[in-house]
Amino acid sequence: MVDTMALLPSFIRPTRMTKRSARPAGRPAGYEAVLDAPDARLSPALVAAGRGEYAAAAGLLAATRGAAEWEDRDRHVRRLAAFARSRPEWYEEWRAAAPDDPGVLLVGTQLAVDRAWPSPARAELLREVSPLITAAARADDRDPVPWRIALDHARGSRAGHRYFGELWEAAVRRAPHHYGCHVAALRYLSVSWHGSHHECFDFADRAAQDAPAGSPVQALPARAAFGYLTDGCGPAVPRARLDAAADRAIALSERLPAADPGPAEIRNKLLYVLLRLDRREDARTQLGLIGPYATSFPWDRFSDDPLGHFLRLREHLETAGPRPVPAGLLPASPEPQGGHGGHARGADH
Repeated sequence: MVDTMALLPSFIRPTRMTKRSARPAGRPAGYEAVLDAPDARLSPALVAAGRGEYAAAAGLLAATRGAAEWEDRDRHVRRLAAFARSRPEWYEEWRAAAPDDPGVLLVGTQLAVDRAWPSPARAELLREVSPLITAAARADDRDPVPWRIALDHARGSRAGHRYFGELWEAAVRRAPHHYGCHVAALRYLSVSWHGSHHECFDFADRAAQDAPAGSPVQALPARAAFGYLTDGCGPAVPRARLDAAADRAIALSERLPAADPGPAEIRNKLLYVLLRLDRREDARTQLGLIGPYATSFPWDRFSDDPLGHFLRLREHLETAGPRPVPAGLLPASPEPQGGHGGHARGADH
């Protein structure tokens, strides 16, 4: 572990496109919940893509590139690629019209990784994606998003630590606090050293300490806590360290807009961590900040109906008083979370 950690200096899964609204019986209008809602900038691009038009998506990614909005760019690329998996016509037309557009190169690269990930032949299929990643990276040397994809690609293809470290160094040179790249590195550490949660926390804590107060990287230790709480293996992590990770994410959540789809996944993950730590009042606060914006991650780890699962948890928190959350709503380890072979759920990469 020491060698790999030396490669990682001490300085963020695409959500599914399925959406539906629900309102518990007796709740007023406006109490709906929606799964994986796009933000206000992405929504028009998805609507246009649904009509087979690519111009809005191209314009959105061009705008994020021009303004160096790398976090938004990464999130939008993931969502557009997820949409293209089921509705590829608009993407194919875009690629034919502008094959060298940095945006279409990124979406195509993410799409290729997404398609290969669930396959038993993942490592072999991902090797064929390498030229796409290279082309996307060369399209704009400032952009860290191709390097985040490269980090995911390296994990999926079981690349060695030295090669991963080289990719990591290239990524953080472009954006030292890019959340997606940090999540990719954390996942690589978790998969490569299954059960070595202390090392994952060390990496996440150093990254958060060096990141600005409003950076999503402040939520990285909570992501490490989620991995520990759902893994069920390895030496115990002290409760104080888990609470500190949650506290960092709470402080970040307080800085971000309430009831907004942008930080929704961070808050949904934090809700799970707080409930596992039996911090019910903090969990209720996060529930208010989440508003109607449920996300597939983490609830699809525990249910084939993540929105329904979120709604049942919300109902319990609002009505159960001090009663503990039923085990069926808050399972600890429904399946191995990235074992020695690196087999994770297909959408979680």
